[in-house]
Amino acid sequence: MIKRIAQTAGFTGLLAALLLTLLQSFWVAPLILQAESFEKAPAATEVVHEHAAGAVAHTHDAEAWEPEDGWQRVLSTTGGNLVVAVGFALMLAGFYTLRAPTRTAQGLLWGLAGYATFVLAPTLGLPPELPGTAAADLAQRQVWWIGTAASTAAGIALIVFGHNWLLKVLGVAILAVPHVIGAPQPEVHSMLAPEALEAQFKIASQLTNVAFWLALGLISAWLFRRNRDDQYSA
Repeated sequence: MIKRIAQTAGFTGLLAALLLTLLQSFWVAPLILQAESFEKAPAATEVVHEHAAGAVAHTHDAEAWEPEDGWQRVLSTTGGNLVVAVGFALMLAGFYTLRAPTRTAQGLLWGLAGYATFVLAPTLGLPPELPGTAAADLAQRQVWWIGTAASTAAGIALIVFGHNWLLKVLGVAILAVPHVIGAPQPEVHSMLAPEALEAQFKIASQLTNVAFWLALGLISAWLFRRNRDDQYSA
């Protein structure tokens, strides 16, 4: 069983990560590069961000290392995507051991559930941000993101697998809790990039993540069922 989970997660993560990197390279990365052109001052050695009255200004050292445009950025993105994709694929394969998909197409439903849990619900309060966009305290955002993902997963599980309407109603209530509380917001909303560029970035981020999660669910379900069939035929 462990071998089956590992094989499913490894191959699924690799294929899904390559797909995500390809989509990001042609659609998301160019938008980020445009935003960075507004953030970086060409002749300055460092950039100072001034915030609302009473807030502490901070500087970014221009000499801090970051991957250069081209193969370094693509390689760095691919590595990060691979780690994340394999981790999520391991999670899906683990769930399949509890409730195995009877058809490969059911992987799409698992993928949509993953997208709703880890992308859609958190971005309702904390939408993807371009460089140069003001943001709330990082620790507060992380706590809200984790809480939102956890409550979304629990809510979806109760709605889908609950055996009576009380559990399903409870699932809906749990889904709403983090959004009633509200995501942490910056004292002043500001961004350096144009609003049209930000809108394009949000759409691109959502659609690339939808494609990633659908591929993750479909491929993992197919591989998991195939490995099971091979195990039975051996």
